[in-house]
Amino acid sequence: MPPGCSALPAAPEAPRATPPAPPPPRAEAGAFTLPNLITLARLCAVPFTIWLIIHGRLDWAFILFAAAGVSDAVDGWMARRWHIRSALGAVLDPVADKALMVGTYVTLAATGVMPDWLAILVVFRDVLIMGGVLVLYMLGTPPRMRPSRISKLNTVAQILYAGLVLLVAGFGPGLGWAMDVLAWGVAAITALSGLAYAREAMRPASP
Repeated sequence: MPPGCSALPAAPEAPRATPPAPPPPRAEAGAFTLPNLITLARLCAVPFTIWLIIHGRLDWAFILFAAAGVSDAVDGWMARRWHIRSALGAVLDPVADKALMVGTYVTLAATGVMPDWLAILVVFRDVLIMGGVLVLYMLGTPPRMRPSRISKLNTVAQILYAGLVLLVAGFGPGLGWAMDVLAWGVAAITALSGLAYAREAMRPASP
């Protein structure tokens, strides 16, 4: 026996723990899911809302607008709760929201129910953001922009203001100067959110 070696047999090695198998990748949901159908119904509600506003049926326009707003929360909750998010839903949902918002604002301004300058500001902000993103993509430097708190606050403020305008105009009575104050508040939040997007887009991408 070589010097320095023990006569005792070596202890057997403990079996190595087998690492847990990774969970299987979540399958992509199909196109015709319930959340997507709700989102599609909200998109189809846009021309009906515009038609009702043009023909002075602001009471029914408010009901349809409010139902569309509720559907936005419902389809998002379903997609998260039931894990049925899809690529189509990720594109269709913001398109439906933006179509409803822009269509409502432009039509209310065109019929004299909402201040026209506010509708111009809301639409100009969206066009500026989408145009800037498109230009950056064409230049090969896609922006890394995420919805900020001011952006989410802006969306909520615009929705609530449009709904309040429809509610007051459709069912009355008017709120007088309070509506002017709210309009300027929405304008300020809209401008701030646009500036926040511009600052985020101009920030250099981290390596």
